[in-house]
Amino acid sequence: MDPKLLPFVFALFTLWSGSAAPATAFDAQAREIYAKIISMQTSVGMHQVPAMAEYLAGQFRAAGFAAADVHVLPLKPPEAEEIASLVVRYRGDGSGGKPILLLAHMDVVTANRADWERDPFTLTEEGGYFFGRGTADNKQGVAALTATFLRLKAERFVPKRDLIIYFSGDEETAQRSTVDAARNHRELIDAEFALNTDAGGGTFDDKTGKPLFYSVQTAEKTYADFTLTARNAGGHSSLPRDDNAIYDLADALTRVRKFRFPVMWNETTRAGLRAAGENTPGDLGNAMRKFSADPADSAAIAALSASPAHVGMIGTTCVATMLAGGHAQNALPQSATANVNCRIFPGVKIEDVRATLQQVVGSQVEVKTVGTPMSSDASPLREDVMAAVTRAVRKRHPGLRVVPQQAAGATDGLVFRSIGIPTYGVDGTFMKSSDAFYHGLNERVPVQSFYDSLEYWHSLLKDLAGSGGKK
Repeated sequence: MDPKLLPFVFALFTLWSGSAAPATAFDAQAREIYAKIISMQTSVGMHQVPAMAEYLAGQFRAAGFAAADVHVLPLKPPEAEEIASLVVRYRGDGSGGKPILLLAHMDVVTANRADWERDPFTLTEEGGYFFGRGTADNKQGVAALTATFLRLKAERFVPKRDLIIYFSGDEETAQRSTVDAARNHRELIDAEFALNTDAGGGTFDDKTGKPLFYSVQTAEKTYADFTLTARNAGGHSSLPRDDNAIYDLADALTRVRKFRFPVMWNETTRAGLRAAGENTPGDLGNAMRKFSADPADSAAIAALSASPAHVGMIGTTCVATMLAGGHAQNALPQSATANVNCRIFPGVKIEDVRATLQQVVGSQVEVKTVGTPMSSDASPLREDVMAAVTRAVRKRHPGLRVVPQQAAGATDGLVFRSIGIPTYGVDGTFMKSSDAFYHGLNERVPVQSFYDSLEYWHSLLKDLAGSGGKK
């Protein structure tokens, strides 16, 4: 241990005596960083993301990272608050190939203090959990990567390839900072592949607390919204007629409701369903196993399609989410509009989905894509990544199954996959499904799981980056 850290450790031990004190000086440093960034209200409209980026940049510079390797990238989108992203390069000796990119995001979803049992912007340790907004999504990832870089630097570790941290500033909203980094700062973040703290991770049994499996997220479905609009000349409501914008839209939505996109699969979904089927009892588990063996099995398809938690694993889904129409209570509607949200299977083009919806609803209703959504293919199951993750996980949980996963939601990984950087969600924390309060009230992470994740990341990065020359 660096003697200079001893006063710091003693002060922290005194402050936290009576609670689950960190085991090492590096754990203590990680907890301090964790507490500081939880206290920063980085939700939309609070203008705190640039301050958090500067705070973290200061931590890296103080640890000996060259100023030229620490980049705060400010971005002020039109008609929006200023945000920022942070890029930090850990220099290797170059013998191991292209860099590895490491992802987390600094922003969080909004938290209303009046709704929470505890202050959402104070890291609270209670009952074996860390509570606070962002404790899980995704400031634990920010803290873990930051602390791991600082620890490796203190250990004078020299990797065989560069390691690059990328912390985005608006993953929870428009992802403009990530798109900006990908388009305008490629030289800072270009890598052979990326590891994402905002996806994947371990699952504990809700009843026993024993580890069930660990998921590596290798694919994400594309998020896309489409507007369905019916138009009409309108008129006086006392003179009704058959053509009516609201009725036309209602008919179109009924057709969308009944339509099913083709069943699809990839190596990730088949492997994931096979593993999940072994831990799922009854007909549903049987359907998972059958589909993984034969994706054309009609009975398995019907069972998975009937499960809201699994229908998205076997194809594109679209569902109506918002509705508006008419302009006066005593007038025939001149227009009626619905928003249809689609989660598109990896590899499927967004325009193809729009065109399919247009065909489904007919010519009386116009279908338009909202904004400029991104799509990406699934990442290949790299043997080196899967093997290294398995070794890191099994140091804590010997023999645990590691399985690939396709997520229904979206993270910054989608952006990096879209520019040709394979991305793997490999969060180091383990949780019970019943403890997953991402975006919700009383968000929390098990204390021990947070500390375990620090060892996980230290092991994983040293494994994948190797050891180059000595400093």
